[in-house]
Amino acid sequence: MEDSQLPIDFTSNEALKLKEQILNLQKEIKKVREKLLPFEQLLRNAIADLIIEERELVILYKKQKKAKKEKRLEQKRRGKNYKEPKGLKVLQKEKVSIVKEDIKEKKRLYKEAMLYVHPDKFSMNGEEETLATDITTKLIEIYQTGTLEELKEYHSYIFSGNLGVKIPKGIIPKSETNSNNYLKSELVRLEKELDKLLNSYTNKVLNEYDKPMLFVDELKAYYKDRIFKLKKRTRTK
Repeated sequence: MEDSQLPIDFTSNEALKLKEQILNLQKEIKKVREKLLPFEQLLRNAIADLIIEERELVILYKKQKKAKKEKRLEQKRRGKNYKEPKGLKVLQKEKVSIVKEDIKEKKRLYKEAMLYVHPDKFSMNGEEETLATDITTKLIEIYQTGTLEELKEYHSYIFSGNLGVKIPKGIIPKSETNSNNYLKSELVRLEKELDKLLNSYTNKVLNEYDKPMLFVDELKAYYKDRIFKLKKRTRTK
């Protein structure tokens, strides 16, 4: 091993416990999904036409509502005493400024982490290359769809040593968050995901109904009622 490389191969007891809990949750989620998703697909197939009609009416209703709002605003603008709201513009400017700062910080953290875990840096070691690919995939996912706080946590986790990545001396950044925060956040997220799956109405139907597919009749009644009400609101025939 070169002197310029500092091997960080320790893993804290807390991190090990968190990883084990996460792995168990992932297995449980997979097991529930393997039973639930095919059932939900059967339900969707049975009421596909009703779902499409309901979605089309929802979109139409939203368009009509937006058009009415714009019409009322235009009528106000034509009034003699109308004044453009000032506070809204100030709030929008402040919001834009905060968003720009968040985007800038996300780019910085992403670039810093990517620079030292990109698979090309581990091309001489098959296992490390696979590890780096997995880390990079997750990093890209959080950068593109996650929040700044989530990226900070994963950034800290990458440089903590708990992933077994070798970081060159002198470049380990000062972490703003606890290195295990990412694992803790991931654990909470998975707990919520499992809870949502287990407590979903379709899961209860699948496990509690003697004949789960009879639920199709309930769904048809629900969507027909929705369609009837939406047609009245949109004045469509």
